[in-house]
Amino acid sequence: MNIANLCALLTVLGTLCWGICFWWMYRISDKQNNLLAQLKEQGRRIERLSKMEHDLIKEVHPKVGEIKEGMDEMIAVVKENIEVTLTAAKEAERG
Repeated sequence: MNIANLCALLTVLGTLCWGICFWWMYRISDKQNNLLAQLKEQGRRIERLSKMEHDLIKEVHPKVGEIKEGMDEMIAVVKENIEVTLTAAKEAERG
C-alpha cells in the first residue's frame, strides 16, 4: 500500500467519521429539543395551576377572616356556657 492509497483511505474514513459525528450530534440536539418542549409545557401547566391556586386563595382569604371572627364568638359563648354550667353544678352540690 503506497502513501497515496493510505491518504485516500484515511480521507474516506475521516469523512465517514464526520458524517457519523454529525448524525450523532443531530440526534442529541433533537432529544434536547424534545426535552425543552416538554419542560415548556410543564412550565405552562404549573403557571396555570399556580394562577388557579392564587385565584382560590384570593376568593377564600376574606372568608377566612369572617370564619375566624365567628370562631372567636363561638369560643366566647362556649366559655360562658361552661362557666354557667360549672357555677350551677357547684350551687347544686352546696344546695
